[in-house]
Amino acid sequence: MRKLLNEELNRKTVDEFKKSSKTPIIVVLDNVRSLHNVGSVFRTADAFLVDSLYLCGITGTPPNKEIQKTALGSTVTVNWAYYKTTIEAIQQLKRSDFKVYAIEQADASINLDQFQPAPQKKIAVVFGHEVKGVDQEIVNLCDGVIEIPQVGTKHSLNVAVSAGIVIWDLFLKLQRN
Repeated sequence: MRKLLNEELNRKTVDEFKKSSKTPIIVVLDNVRSLHNVGSVFRTADAFLVDSLYLCGITGTPPNKEIQKTALGSTVTVNWAYYKTTIEAIQQLKRSDFKVYAIEQADASINLDQFQPAPQKKIAVVFGHEVKGVDQEIVNLCDGVIEIPQVGTKHSLNVAVSAGIVIWDLFLKLQRN
């Protein structure tokens, strides 16, 4: 087995990426404070052709050298928008007929492995602050809550790790629809 060279990976150019059909997911970052987490989510969004990122509240925005450290150029490829509040972003999504789900631990959540996106429906997923999670007011506005099952002693994952898990899972499920 031989590791592939970068030139063998057939990566899209920025122009090819912009013209590509996108995965019908919008990722909403609700007051994510770490610029490194923001950059990591940009990079994951690029990897799976996510439609857009909505950066809300205190979430940092490009151009920013701290975001760029982990984004590695994906702030140029991935569509993004800034909203002063997450409420404003969710209201816009709902007006555009998106189903909006918080990624959180809640009493009526559905485990990610059990969640099945409806065919032909646009979906948005909301990831929250590193310590406080998705604000309860935002959870109340969502159509549901998706939870990543965890069985260890810790009961939370880093927001960028959570985004990677959820985006990958939804990407696979949407490819099958």
